[in-house]
Amino acid sequence: MNYLLGVDLGTSGTKTVLFDEDGNVIASKTIEYPLYQEKNGWAEQRPEDWWDAVVTGVPELLRGFDANDVAGIGSGGQMHGLVVLDENDNVIRPAILWNDSRSSLETEYLNNIIGKKTLQQNTGNIAFPGFTAPKILWLKNNEPENFQKAEKIMLPKDYLAYRLSGVVATDCSDAAGTLYFDTKNRRWSGTMLSVLGVGEKNLPKVYESYQAVGTLKKSAADELGLNENVKIVIGAGDNAASAVGTDTIESGDCNISLGTSGTIFVASDEFNYAPNGAIHTFCSATGEYHYLACILSAASCQKWWIEGITKSSYDGGFTEYIGKSQVMFLPYLMGERSPINDSSIRGAFFGLSLNTTKDEMTLAVLEGVAFAIKQNLDIIRDLGIHIETSKICGGGTRNKEWVKIIASVLNIELLLPEVEHGAVLGAALLGARACLPDDGYERLKSSVKSSYTRILPNEKLVKYYSEKYSKWSELYPKIKE
Repeated sequence: MNYLLGVDLGTSGTKTVLFDEDGNVIASKTIEYPLYQEKNGWAEQRPEDWWDAVVTGVPELLRGFDANDVAGIGSGGQMHGLVVLDENDNVIRPAILWNDSRSSLETEYLNNIIGKKTLQQNTGNIAFPGFTAPKILWLKNNEPENFQKAEKIMLPKDYLAYRLSGVVATDCSDAAGTLYFDTKNRRWSGTMLSVLGVGEKNLPKVYESYQAVGTLKKSAADELGLNENVKIVIGAGDNAASAVGTDTIESGDCNISLGTSGTIFVASDEFNYAPNGAIHTFCSATGEYHYLACILSAASCQKWWIEGITKSSYDGGFTEYIGKSQVMFLPYLMGERSPINDSSIRGAFFGLSLNTTKDEMTLAVLEGVAFAIKQNLDIIRDLGIHIETSKICGGGTRNKEWVKIIASVLNIELLLPEVEHGAVLGAALLGARACLPDDGYERLKSSVKSSYTRILPNEKLVKYYSEKYSKWSELYPKIKE
C-alpha cells in the first residue's frame, strides 16, 4: 500500500493529510501559527513557522503507519507571498503575504508608469497590491539593504519544497500570480525582471504542478521520520490545487469558494485576458489556463456582521425579506481586489430607513457578497465562456440559505460537495500523478469523486435579483471618491 501526503499551507495554519492510494483519508493534522500585522494594511508570517508546522504535523500523521510506504508529498499553498533568503539560506525578513496592501504606490507605478498594456502583454495581468512584483518593488524602495541581500526569491509553498528537497523550484500556477511570469508561454518574463531589477538566477526553476522536483533530502527525512526516496512534487497555488481536488479541470468548469475571501475559478484550455485586467489569467495545475477573480471579504462579512456587530446567531429571520428588501451592502471591508482593484475603498450600507431591521441588514450583507461574485462571473462570461453550473465550497456554505441566494443571483445551478478536502486533496493528487503508474493514478482519481447536493436558482427571484444587482452595481462608481 502506497501513502501520499498532501500539504496545504494556509494563512491561518498548515494542514497535512495522509491519503492511501484509493483516496481515503487516513489521518489529518492542522497546525496553526500567528499572523503579524505590525501596521495597518500589513500582513506577515514567519516562513520558519510554516516549516515547524510540517515538522510537527507529519510525524503525528504517521503514528501507527509504516513511514516507508509514503511515496510522495504534494503541496498547495497561499499565493503571491514574498519569501527572501540570503546567500546562506537564512530568511531575511518575514514573508509579505497575499492580503498585505502596503505596496499601493508600487502598484500605481506598475499600472500607470510601466502601463497596464505592457503588463498584460508580458504577463496576462495588471498589478494588484496582493501580487508579488509590487512587494519586490516595496522591498527595493523601503528596505534596500534587505533587497541587496536577497539571493533567492520564492513563494510560500516553494519555501517548503526547498526545505524538503533542497531544490529551488516553483510551478506555473503559482508563478503566474507574481506579475513577473509570462503566463502564455509559461516562463519568467525578461521584461518584468528588468523592471524589478531582479535576475533569473534569483528565481526558482519552473515546473508543471504535477512534476517531481527531487526527493526528500536526508536532514528533512530525519526530521519527518520518512525515507529519502519520497518524491517531492512541486504542487500548485491554493486555488489551482483546489481545482484539481474538486475536479474543476475541463474548459468552462467553475468553482466558487466562499471562504474568508471569495474566489471564482474558471478553467480554460486557451490563453486570454480581460481587456481591463479586472480578473486574473493564470496557468492551471494541469497544463492549461484558468481565470481567477478574488473578492477580499466574503464569509468574513457575515462573521463581522453576526459575531462582531449584532453579536447574535443565525435564526433564519432574514429569509422573510428575500425578494422584498431594497437595502444594499457593499462588501469592501478590506478594500477590494477583483474587479475594481481599489485598496482604499471600504464597505457601506445603502437604503436604510427607520423601518430597517437587523434581519434586513443581515440579508443585505449576504446579497452584497453574492452580487460581488456575480460582477466577476459576468466579466468571465464576457470572454465567451458559457457557465450554467458551478461547484461551491468553503466555510460560508454552511449557511444553506446563503447558497440558495447565490444560485438565484448568478442564475446557475450550484453543486455543494458533501465532503470537502479542496487544496489538500488536489496537492495529494498532484503528488500521486508523479508517484503512481498511470492506471493507479486514474483509479485514484475516479475513487475520490465527490457527491454533491444540487442547489437550483429560484425562478421567481432571478428577475428580482437582476434588477437589484443593476442598482447595486451603480453604487461603487458613485462613492469611490
